[in-house]
Amino acid sequence: MNRKKILILTANPSNTQPLRLSEEVREIKNAWERSSKREEFEIIVEEAVGTKELRRALLTHKPQILHFSGHGGGEEGLFLMGDSGNYVLVTPNALSSLFKVIKDIFTIETVLLNACYSEVQAEGIYPYINYIIGMNKAIGDKAAIEFSIGFYDTIFNGESIENAFALGCNAIELENIPEYLTPIFRTNSLFSKPISSNYTSPNFIVPTSQSQTKVACDNVIFDNIDGQVPLNSPFYIQRPEVELKCYEFILQPGALIRIKAPRKMGKTSLISRILDHAKKQGYHTAFLNLWSKENLTDLNTFLQEFCAIISEELGVEEKIDKYWSKRLSSQKNCTNYFKKYLLKAIETPLVLGLDDVDQIFPYTEIAQGFFALLRAWHENGKNEERWQKLRLVLAHSQEVYVSLNVNQSPFNVGLPIVIGEFNTAQIKELIQRHGLNWSEVEIEKLKGMIDGHPYLLRTALYQIAKGDLTLEKFLKIAPTDEGLFGDFLYHYLLVLEDDKFLKTAMQQVIESDAPVKIDSVQAFKLRSMGLIESKGNQVQSLCNLYRLYFQEHLSD
Repeated sequence: MNRKKILILTANPSNTQPLRLSEEVREIKNAWERSSKREEFEIIVEEAVGTKELRRALLTHKPQILHFSGHGGGEEGLFLMGDSGNYVLVTPNALSSLFKVIKDIFTIETVLLNACYSEVQAEGIYPYINYIIGMNKAIGDKAAIEFSIGFYDTIFNGESIENAFALGCNAIELENIPEYLTPIFRTNSLFSKPISSNYTSPNFIVPTSQSQTKVACDNVIFDNIDGQVPLNSPFYIQRPEVELKCYEFILQPGALIRIKAPRKMGKTSLISRILDHAKKQGYHTAFLNLWSKENLTDLNTFLQEFCAIISEELGVEEKIDKYWSKRLSSQKNCTNYFKKYLLKAIETPLVLGLDDVDQIFPYTEIAQGFFALLRAWHENGKNEERWQKLRLVLAHSQEVYVSLNVNQSPFNVGLPIVIGEFNTAQIKELIQRHGLNWSEVEIEKLKGMIDGHPYLLRTALYQIAKGDLTLEKFLKIAPTDEGLFGDFLYHYLLVLEDDKFLKTAMQQVIESDAPVKIDSVQAFKLRSMGLIESKGNQVQSLCNLYRLYFQEHLSD
């Protein structure tokens, strides 16, 4: 009997997050041993796979099913082992080229990429494979293992790949893990039969359940569109090149990540995911966006409140009176409170997420003292083990206009992250997740009005998918006071009316149908606000929403 070969390749480079790969392999072997048709399959496992081992394993074993377990980095590629034990990235293009050649040597029926953000690799490989499975975002160890168990339980009992995929996703859901929407399934119509009508389309398959489905808009369970996108939301669109950098960087001693983006672009959602990733490593986390005027009266009051909030977040007794000396500055007292009490009281690192820190900018004394303090703690982390336990994530919308000494600013060190609009592929994915089957023309109409702005897109798609608006009605009223974005747009209108130079620059932009050149300082500010985009040395309105609204509302 010619047994079907399953080649399992694993890679967990030393400078990546540890994965439970051996447990996954063991569970697959257990599924094989329990099955009624195990004599029909042969399992081959190769660990610590690098680029050479990948090629050699394929040529040597010629498997019908290829299973990769490890780390994926979206558009950056898959993480394989390098000579030093650290990772090397294999790009989607390189993988696509490899499988293009392999298909002329032997036939691989199925490729399963059980790795975070591997959808990009799946897209590049599927033209040369019957079936391919990838992950559309990060997937935890538990979910990855449960998917493998459900998938191979089905395969080893002689069922189809389609059913194996569906039961793999269901295995995640049965364990009450929200990541059952993470696996995606591509099938090549040149090789394989049409897929069951239970799925979205014959070429792009997502898991469905009785509780949540993407087939009919009426059954889609929508999030509240205000504020951050919940951690388990199917409407969160990954930016793998951003998230992966943050997830890796926050594991470094004394790390500092600074996130800058215009309003409602996803800063808070990203912070929450960084903190969640840190929490899964066993770290302590705290999230602050409590910059109320009551706390911003003076630096001493602000720092005491800051220490009190962190104590509460960590679940430790507040002991400010013990560590606050009248003979020392408030900055020194705050430093002592962290060093001698908070950081001493915890065994694992503390990741501190500070959102909307630009709300502090107008309070010059507090801003200068607080941000200098954060910079000093970050510098201390380069040499002192205790300070290395403190990791910082700062997010702001506005430019840092408060006067800060270059050596006392936290905004010129660490890892800079800039969040932009969604690209066309991400826009299409968000439309699909709302259960909308739109033509390219419809997608371009939506994009022309609001571009790829995450908040604007989610707000519009929410109303359209619920049936409260048609696309045509939305396009008609969007830039008017009747539209969905009144408060959002009015905020920018007030900012422009309050700054005559900025207002004049914006008027120049919206009065022209073609890109124009404006004052460089005002262009910088308008770009930071997210209202314009650059076209060489010229600029234009980011989208028709802004152009049409401000044409009507900016008074002379």
